[in-house]
Amino acid sequence: MKIGLVAGEASGDLLGAGLLRELRARVPGVTFEGVAGPEMLAAGCEQWEPAESLAVMGLVEPLAHIPRLLRLRKSLLRRWQAAPPDVFVGIDAPDFNLGLEKKLRKSGIKTVHYVSPSVWAWRKGRIKTVRKAVDKVLCILPFEKTLYDSHGVDAVFVGHPKADSSPASVDAEAARRALGIGSGELVAVLPGSRAGEVARLGDILANTARRLAAARPGIRFVTPAATPQLRSMIEQQLAAAGVADSFTVLDGDSETAMMAADLVLLASGTAALEAALLGKPTIATYRLAPLTYAIAIGMGMVKLKHYTLPNLLTDEPLVPEFMQKMAEPATIAEAVSEMLDDPERRRMIHREFAKLRKKLALNADQRAADAVIELAHS
Repeated sequence: MKIGLVAGEASGDLLGAGLLRELRARVPGVTFEGVAGPEMLAAGCEQWEPAESLAVMGLVEPLAHIPRLLRLRKSLLRRWQAAPPDVFVGIDAPDFNLGLEKKLRKSGIKTVHYVSPSVWAWRKGRIKTVRKAVDKVLCILPFEKTLYDSHGVDAVFVGHPKADSSPASVDAEAARRALGIGSGELVAVLPGSRAGEVARLGDILANTARRLAAARPGIRFVTPAATPQLRSMIEQQLAAAGVADSFTVLDGDSETAMMAADLVLLASGTAALEAALLGKPTIATYRLAPLTYAIAIGMGMVKLKHYTLPNLLTDEPLVPEFMQKMAEPATIAEAVSEMLDDPERRRMIHREFAKLRKKLALNADQRAADAVIELAHS
């Protein structure tokens, strides 16, 4: 059996690696080829192009990359039409993969899309595109399958890989010892993993920390920096806000930072779900690039009651959200203080997050492999 794959950025690479390992264990002689990151490469995929080449996001930001991405998609299409795989699996990166999947499917190649595009959040019309492009969608959120079922799209809820990999219990004291941080109030601050996010949110979060440090003597903060470049940017922002002495800055290791903390303050995104799966009270904030936000609102592309995944999955405002103009240091600092001063609320949030983890931890790698094998043999 031969499987073609295209994974977008680091998160897709991790998903792909888990799927590859499960398929390799169950299908003798299976081979893998396509766009892959280092994790998929280590799991045995022949890399035609690195996954990082697809790591562009937003509405406006990717425009400069369109010619290169179109050339890549055309090249992949030619190669797979000439030597078809038994199944093609597009992992995330919907703006790239759905167009490729549609053309491959027209050529008679069976197609799977792993990780639904956020059709429930914006551009709902993409469901029609998905229906034309794929034989099967592998969903990591339960409400996605319900939505696809109502539109006649074959979808499987496989569970969420993050829930499978997150520890079932958290030892905050051990995490603090590992980081060399003592007792006392500790807030993990995660400003994002991309330069644009850190540029838009870093100063806001640093000044939030400044207000908290003034109001709550002894409070400390821990911040994981995704790259050396982002570490330099974050350290400059902390120095400018006058709070560098209150921070421990790490090279990566966001999970340990969150495990050690009493509360997590983060850029809304997958980190919000990761914090929830660790049972940590969380406050989220985000600012899109101004032009991206204006286009999204102007086209009616964002119509959500909640923005963070924990809130969407529970339909409860467990994670306070401060988006765009609401993302102000004074407002966020007040919310952090209220949460830290309310232990019963934190315990309630912990209980709800434990329930959420049970709903999502279903062995996604195994379920995804089941779906791919079933399609290959159909």
